[in-house]
Amino acid sequence: GSYFGNRRSYAENTGASNFTFGTSSSSARDTNYPQNLKTPLSARNPQRSGYRSCTPQVGYSVTSSSAVSVHSPSVIVAVVEGRGLARGEIGMASIDLKNPQIILSQFADNTTYAKVITKLKILSPLEIIMSNTACVVGNSTKLFTLITENFKNVNFTTIQRKYFNETKGLEYIEQLCIAEFSTVLMEVQSKYYCLAAVAALLKYVEFIQNSVYAPKSLKICFQGSEQTAMIDSSSAQNLELLINNQDCRNNHTLFGVLNYTKTPGGGRRLRSNILEPLVDIETINMRLDCVQELLQDEELFFGLQSVISRFLDTEQLLSVLVQIPKQDTVNAAESKITNLIYLKHTLELLDPLKIALKNCNTPLLRAYYGSLEDKRFGIILEKIKTVINDDARYMKGCLNMRTQKCYAVRSNINEFLDIARRTYTEIVDDIAGMITQLAEKYSLPLRTSFSSARGFFIQMSTDCTNLPNDRLPSEFIKISKMKNSYSFTSADLIKMNERCQESLREIYHMTYMVVCKLLSEIYEHIHCLYKLSDTVSMLDMLLSFAHACTLSDYVRPEFTDTLAIKQGWHPILEKITVEKPVANNTYITEGSNFLIITGPNMSGKSTYLKQIALCQIMAQIGSYVPAEYSSFRIAEQIFTRISTDDDIETNSSTFMKEMKEIAYILHNANDKSLILIDELGRGTNTEEGIGICYAVCEYLLSLKAFTLFATHFLELCHIDVLYPNVENMHFEVQHVKNPSRNKEAILYTYKLSKGHTEEKNYGLKAAEASSLPPSIVLDAKEITTQITRQIL
Repeated sequence: GSYFGNRRSYAENTGASNFTFGTSSSSARDTNYPQNLKTPLSARNPQRSGYRSCTPQVGYSVTSSSAVSVHSPSVIVAVVEGRGLARGEIGMASIDLKNPQIILSQFADNTTYAKVITKLKILSPLEIIMSNTACVVGNSTKLFTLITENFKNVNFTTIQRKYFNETKGLEYIEQLCIAEFSTVLMEVQSKYYCLAAVAALLKYVEFIQNSVYAPKSLKICFQGSEQTAMIDSSSAQNLELLINNQDCRNNHTLFGVLNYTKTPGGGRRLRSNILEPLVDIETINMRLDCVQELLQDEELFFGLQSVISRFLDTEQLLSVLVQIPKQDTVNAAESKITNLIYLKHTLELLDPLKIALKNCNTPLLRAYYGSLEDKRFGIILEKIKTVINDDARYMKGCLNMRTQKCYAVRSNINEFLDIARRTYTEIVDDIAGMITQLAEKYSLPLRTSFSSARGFFIQMSTDCTNLPNDRLPSEFIKISKMKNSYSFTSADLIKMNERCQESLREIYHMTYMVVCKLLSEIYEHIHCLYKLSDTVSMLDMLLSFAHACTLSDYVRPEFTDTLAIKQGWHPILEKITVEKPVANNTYITEGSNFLIITGPNMSGKSTYLKQIALCQIMAQIGSYVPAEYSSFRIAEQIFTRISTDDDIETNSSTFMKEMKEIAYILHNANDKSLILIDELGRGTNTEEGIGICYAVCEYLLSLKAFTLFATHFLELCHIDVLYPNVENMHFEVQHVKNPSRNKEAILYTYKLSKGHTEEKNYGLKAAEASSLPPSIVLDAKEITTQITRQIL
């Protein structure tokens, strides 16, 4: 389902995703926006016109957990940079339209703006807002240029600089932040750039949503850049954390391996944790304790899973409840009624959830159980039950939910509402009666059907043989033939549908009045739902981790100053292959922190590097890892240089892209980094490649970072003579005689051993093993021998 559509009603958007982003014409901008607020980017930069032309509805549509896509963009981000001496100081504010939480950040970045780009990639924004002074034609700031290069499919909107006002931002926070999170004021009082960003963000969201947030209704948090590990977007892509590089539609990714979540909120939390792993050992171990208890207590596991799977999208529900529409439209009324029913459904699940958690032992689960004891949940539910019928609940099917909304409010609360509902019931009964009469009149097996777009219509099975001349009677119009049925209507039925809609509008309007009064009474207590939302999403993610463990022999990781993995394997490869992947050992310490890995083509070097990074990430998010034993040192940054593709869009060759990626690593790596480099320097000639690799190795050896360096340049293996913290490892291969072809074949063992490889001419052996013509292979061998003699 979609959160908002492109100028379409809530009913039309049921089950459809209508996020509009990319490039759109600046002339199509919504005339409801004040012209003095924002400047279309196309006016500043004719090459880009990423101006979004959609009017979000305050609607909410429920999607089953199996169909949820956690990648649907719904985040709007405002970014501002200091000027003059403050250049490089970045302020960011973001709000997820599905979750009423504002996240503020302010940090100093270097000239590569690595932190900004990484944070934006993690947020995966629908739209980015910047000051109009950042993109003046011919004088755009470097930050603006880098963001537009890295986010080509995201909408950009420029707002006049005066709206980036730190004083107004502080006022917004004081006005909107709920009491439980009011300490954020102390954190951000002197952080002028994130305050300026939040002022522009809220002003903009107010206009595109055509609604304002209720006072004291938002969760506002400040996040520094030091609370989580940093994984740059290139590394996330190389490691296939969220998207498979071969086919973006399949789930052969780390997210796919771990995602057994039952709610949209749980899926979103898992995604954000994979992109930003924790660095606090105490928090990680608390999560691991929970996973361990879930694995040991089957009753707790299945009981929790059963309850959690019945929750709707709590964050999105809360987001809609705290918004106050500027205009009382039918869509707004229908949305509020729907969400009140969803709120009742959600609160009624609290008792089953408490029962499931009652006997848990770990501190984190006990803390979540304690948060459910909040008396405000009971107060809200009691107030709802005084107005809403006990049997009003969330049901699948648009007609079922329409009935629930019509009869949600109890009888005798509003006399006119009771009359309108009786009228609606009579019309629906008349429609059913009319279709029954038509069936008798024409001796056809007609049945009444309903859709949100068409209202009531008639359906009939196509295997009916009673049609004269194989044609329907002329009274029936708008005939469409599906696979197994006809669907059609009649002029009288269309009129009845119009009367039905008119009656519905009256019911929704009067119900809306009652609901608004009820919501005004429960607004002061509604903040407890933030705790509930956090509890449900975290429990869902922990259950997902436990579920993944039951499908494979994962082990609980330890955290020390050593990276030690006994018989570890690649988690994604295990999901793809029928047989279990070959397991390998890994041992890296501060005294031996640089591994040079050699071996023939296809021996498993790249897979092994990715395996180490994936296990590190799994450990730091609180999941068990695929190994017999594992110990990890906390990595504050994870860097990879694996891809070998060129980039046409940025006019970068394979070698240039290699150099850009390695330069990024060298500029940003520190002693607590995990660095994985695969075959650096092969985009140029051998001599230059060896020279570049040697220089890079010497620089990285000056750090205490854990580095794994895979290469075909055997000359690098001798660097261990100069640096005692270097260790050589290689992947073994066996040479097997092939009697049928009278040739020697290579058998890959995929086993890692100490020392460097003795194998040479990797490429020729791989070519010989392939279907390359023998004459070509022979010529290549002779030429290689001649070149080697000349060099010697």
